[in-house]
Amino acid sequence: MGIDSESDRAASLVVGPTSLGMVRIYIESDGLELPMDFEPSEALEIASELQAAAERALAISSGSGRPGKKKRKKGGGGGG
Repeated sequence: MGIDSESDRAASLVVGPTSLGMVRIYIESDGLELPMDFEPSEALEIASELQAAAERALAISSGSGRPGKKKRKKGGGGGG
């Protein structure tokens, strides 16, 4: 299964700090429990990657193909 493949699987995702100062991403699905602990700096890097991927996905879904560029609506400027 690749990053671009659809799946019918469902999982529960929990993210939070541990008592040892780590950031835990915990995934649970069909009897599988996967705790992953990261240093705070690693977690910030992962968060950055997630945000960049979300921005690229939004660009794809909006049809612009370029993150950061929003389509303008055609029509009157309207006043408020």
